Parts: sequence; C-alpha cells; structure tokens
Amino acid sequence: MNRRAALKTTALLAAGAVAAPCLFSASPRRRHLIGACDWSIGRMLELDAFRMGRELGLDGIQYSFDEVGRGWDLRTMENRQAVRRVVESTGVGIASLAIGLLNKIPFASTDRGEELVRECIQTMVTLRDEAAELDNPELAAKVAPDLALLAFFADGDINGSPELLDRTAEKLKRIAPLAEEHGFTLGLETWLNEADHRYILEQVDSPAVKVYYDVANSHKMGYDIYAEIESLGADNICEIHCKENGFLLGEGHIDFERVERIVRAINYDGWLVIESAIPKGMEPRDAYEHNVGYLHSVFG
Repeated sequence: MNRRAALKTTALLAAGAVAAPCLFSASPRRRHLIGACDWSIGRMLELDAFRMGRELGLDGIQYSFDEVGRGWDLRTMENRQAVRRVVESTGVGIASLAIGLLNKIPFASTDRGEELVRECIQTMVTLRDEAAELDNPELAAKVAPDLALLAFFADGDINGSPELLDRTAEKLKRIAPLAEEHGFTLGLETWLNEADHRYILEQVDSPAVKVYYDVANSHKMGYDIYAEIESLGADNICEIHCKENGFLLGEGHIDFERVERIVRAINYDGWLVIESAIPKGMEPRDAYEHNVGYLHSVFG
C-alpha cells in the first residue's frame, strides 16, 4: 500500500463511525461553489475581478499568481491587504490560485518554474497566517486559498514525453512535502490522459498532488471525460474547470448535466470554476451572466 492509499484508508476508518448512519442514503444534489478565472472575465490580477464577480453572482475568483510586481501581486503586504478589503466588501472569495505563467516558464524543465511554485506556496502560507489574525472567520476562509493550479500548456506541455513526465514527478517529489505540511493542494492542469496523470500521482505519492480536471481540454484531446472523471474520483480531482472553447456553457460539446450526475456519484464537493466559454464577438460580462446562471441551474 503506497502512502496516498494509506492516508486515504486511515481517513476512511476515522470517519466510519460518523458516516455510518448515512452510508445507504442517496447522494443529495449539493450546492457547489462557483468561481471564474480572473483572466477569463478580462480582469487578470485586478481587484475589479472580485467586484465583477459579485455582479455576476460568483462565489469566488481563481486568482492569478504571476510575475513579481505584475498587477495586484499577492507577494506584497499592501496588495494582500487590498485584496482582503475587496473580498470583504464584495463577499467574493479567492477560490484558488493559478500559476498560468508556467506555460511560459515550464515547471518540468526550468529552475524558475519550480521557484514559482515555491513562491506561490509561501504566499498561501502568508495569506493563511494573516487570515488567522482576523476577527471575521468567514472572511478569513475567503482570503486563505489552499489550492494552486499548476499549468502545463504551450512551452510547459509535457504530454507525449516520458522524460518530461519523470522530470515533473521528480520535481513534485521535492516540492510536495512543503505543500503537504501546510495542508495545501497542487493541482495539475495538463493535456495528459488519465493513465499519465496516474503515473505522476503514483510516482509522487503525496495527497498534496492531484489532477485539476478541465473538461474542455480533455475533450479536445479525444479522451472520454465522463469515464475519466468517474475513474479518477473525488480523491484524485481537486477542482474542475467548467469550460467550452467558443461556446457558452450548455451550448457546446460538453454534456454538463452528465458531468453533474457523475460528480454527484463520486461525491465531489469542490469548486466549479468557469474558464473561457465566450463565443466570438461576445462580451465576457454577457457570456458569464449566462454561464453562471447555467451552472446554478445544472448543479444546484
């Protein structure tokens, strides 16, 4: 039994007595928290992302972690304070952080890529420590994200390269203990299929490393997204991008009603984060008014 499996077994045994009374009840249709990527709504690294999020009825924003000094960079105290103030005023939290910069500075093949992930983890630690000093527990929860998306596209693509898969696993082995120490999750968003994702997860063997599942990306690659989500399960999927390329949600290639049935069956209760899903020529605000309403109608 590897370490991930052992930890899962321990957690299940510890929860058994509490869970036992409802083991045979039907899985209810839960209310998922819904967020959007700051770049998809045209507000990357901007405080206005949270204000727009409130207008759209979002629960949270997936906030970018980028170059030092770009936008409202969370590495600085002044910027973190500003973000906390806008979260408090809007009620829209930080769903997770995303290191899209790894598409230009690859995690697998550059030292700087690994440094970026460490910087992001340290920033999350600082956010949590500062949130612990707040008198408002609800606000504290909204400004202390525990998940960072690691992007593997463009220059950072590792699909089809066994060597890069191994390099990724080796680097994650070094960095996962730091995330695990603080209860954080590193979510891998890639072009990989389930088998290659599982290869990395098994090599790293840490509950801090999971798959950030993007339905549109995997569909574009020709993978059976419904089978993959069901097979990976809630233990291996940390967050989901609800995405379409060039279509509004519900009007493209993804059967989100089928996705809803599967995530309910596997007891996934994490965030649903909207990415893209903007038809050509349509304003992001108009598209996201539809997209947010659609997800609420499907996922409850």
